[in-house]
Amino acid sequence: MTISSKASRFQRGVITVAIASSAAMALSACGSKTMPVNKTQSETINRLEQRIEQLERQVGEQLPTPSDTSSKVPTGPVSSITMRTGTSDDRLRIYWADGTRSDLPCTKEQNTWACG
Repeated sequence: MTISSKASRFQRGVITVAIASSAAMALSACGSKTMPVNKTQSETINRLEQRIEQLERQVGEQLPTPSDTSSKVPTGPVSSITMRTGTSDDRLRIYWADGTRSDLPCTKEQNTWACG
């Protein structure tokens, strides 16, 4: 897993937590039948939303730029995976749904195949 995919996963996690927190607060406010949202609660919610946006910006600014911009790995789903062993070019081949393929060279180390 590359640094950029880890950073992207981290950013999605932060955004998911923020959205879930906002939704929970909104639902808990809706759940009270006789208690309308007063000015203090509304201001608190606004401050929390602003803080969430600030944190999202900070996370986005701190993400490292991808070191490899050649797009070797296409985005999208994998169509199939094959592994060739016992030949001069042992490899794991990934066929992507967009018709492209990626070849990862493989070696056997102590009865375990390592590809990449």
